Amino acid sequence: MEGKKLYRSRNRMIAGVCAGVADYFGMDVSLVRIIFALLVLAGTVGAWVYLLMWLVVPEA
Repeated sequence: MEGKKLYRSRNRMIAGVCAGVADYFGMDVSLVRIIFALLVLAGTVGAWVYLLMWLVVPEA
C-alpha cells in the first residue's frame, strides 16, 4: 500500500503550507487558511506551526 506524503504545494500564497495540508487531507484550501489565520489570531501557535512546516516540509 502506497502512503500519502505531505508536500508544500506550488498553489501558494506565501509558502504553500496551507495548500499542501489541504491536498494531504482532501480539504478546501480556504478552510485550512482560515484555520491557520484563527490560530495566529488566538496566539502565536499558528505562526510557529506555519514557520516550522515551511522549514521541514519539502516542496512538491
